[in-house]
Amino acid sequence: MYRFLLSRQWVILTLVALALIPTMIELGFWQLHRHEHRVALNKVIADSLAAEPVPAESMTAPGAKVEDEDLYRRVTAKGHFAPADEVVVRRRTNAEDRVGYHVLTPFVLDDGKILMVNRGWIPSNGASQTAFPKIPAPPEGEITVTGRLMPDQTTEDSGIKNVEGLPDRQVMLINSEQQAERLGKQVLGGYVELTSPKPQGGTPELIAAPDHDSIGNHMAYAVQWWLFSAGVPIGWFVLLRREARDRAAENEEETAEAEPAAV
Repeated sequence: MYRFLLSRQWVILTLVALALIPTMIELGFWQLHRHEHRVALNKVIADSLAAEPVPAESMTAPGAKVEDEDLYRRVTAKGHFAPADEVVVRRRTNAEDRVGYHVLTPFVLDDGKILMVNRGWIPSNGASQTAFPKIPAPPEGEITVTGRLMPDQTTEDSGIKNVEGLPDRQVMLINSEQQAERLGKQVLGGYVELTSPKPQGGTPELIAAPDHDSIGNHMAYAVQWWLFSAGVPIGWFVLLRREARDRAAENEEETAEAEPAAV
C-alpha cells in the first residue's frame, strides 16, 4: 500500500520535510537567544541609567573598548568644548524619523585628552548634502558635562558603510580611533551621548534615553518556529494517509471494473 513512498515525488517531499524540522528548531533557538540577549541588554541599560555618574576616565582610556556591561553608563567629565574641530555624522534621524546629522564635538579634558561628545541631532540644510550645516555653539569655558557612555561605531556592528571622500568635516561613523587620527591627539575610547548641560534653545536635540522596557517579539517568534517544526511531520503524515486512501480507492475502482459482469 505504501510503495508510493519510493516514488521520486515522495522521496523529495520526505527529504524536504526532514530538512525543515531541524532548520525550524534552530531558528526557534536563534530567536530565543535574541530574546535572552534583549532581556540581558535591558538590565544593563536600566542598571547603567540608574547608577550614579562616574568620571569618564574611570571607564575608558585612549584606545580602550567600551565593554557591553558599561553600555549607557552615566559618566561625567570636566574640561571645555573645541567647536572648531567638531564634525557632523551623516544620515542620522531624530525621534520623528527626520533625517539630519549628529553633532560630534571634541571635549578637551583637564589633562589634555579628548572625549568625543555627541551633542545631539540637527536637521540637514534642506536638500544639500555637502554644505556644512549651521550648528549652535556649545557652552564656552570650562564646564562639567554628563552623558551616556557608548562604544565606538563600526560597519560590522551598525551596518553603516564608512564611505570615504565625504565633504569636509562630515563622517559616517562615530569612532574614537578615526577621530584620534584626524585630531592627532589622544582620544578616549568610545564616546558620550550628552545629557547635561541641556542646549540653549533646545538645539541640538539631545538623544533620548533608550527604551529598556520592551523585549520585542523574539520569544513569540521562537514558539512559532517550534510549532512549525512540529507541524511538518503532522502535515507529512496527513498527506501520507490521504495518498494511501486515494490510491486504495483507485485500486478498488479498477478491481470492480475488471470483474466480469454477473449473468
